[in-house]
Amino acid sequence: MGTAFKGEYSHSIDAKGRLIMPAKFRELLGEQFVVTRGFDGCLFVFAQDGWDAFEEKLQALPMDKPEARMLSRFFISGAIDAEVDKQGRILLPANLLQHAKIEKEAVIAGVGNRAEIWNKEEWEKASTFDDINSIAAKMSEYGLSI
Repeated sequence: MGTAFKGEYSHSIDAKGRLIMPAKFRELLGEQFVVTRGFDGCLFVFAQDGWDAFEEKLQALPMDKPEARMLSRFFISGAIDAEVDKQGRILLPANLLQHAKIEKEAVIAGVGNRAEIWNKEEWEKASTFDDINSIAAKMSEYGLSI
C-alpha cells in the first residue's frame, strides 16, 4: 500500500461547487480519481487504484443478496471521475453536495486508504471521539491491538 491519507483540512466551497483539495492529497490522488457517497453522510475520495480495488470487492459481492445490490448501487451510482483544476479545486456535483449536506464549509479528512469530505458541523459531531476507549476495546475483535 502506498502513502496513506492523513490529516484534517478546512476549506470553503464556492458557489459553483468547487472545493480546494489539500496539496498533500492532490499528490496522492494523481491526475484522475473517484469521489462517491460515503457512510455517515460524508463523501469518500479514492485514488484511482484504491477505487479499482474497492470496486472489485463490490463486484465480487453475491448479487442474489439484496444488501449486496444496494451497497453496489450506493457506491457505484454515486461515483464520479474527478480531477483537480489549475487552482487545486475539485468540482462536486449537486447530488454529492446534497448527500454530504455541504453548502459552504467543508472538512477534508485523511483516513488511510481514502480521504473523506464532510460538512463542517457534521464532522465536528462525528469526530468528538468521546467514546474512543470503548471503541478501541471492541476493535480487538477485528485483530487490532495497540
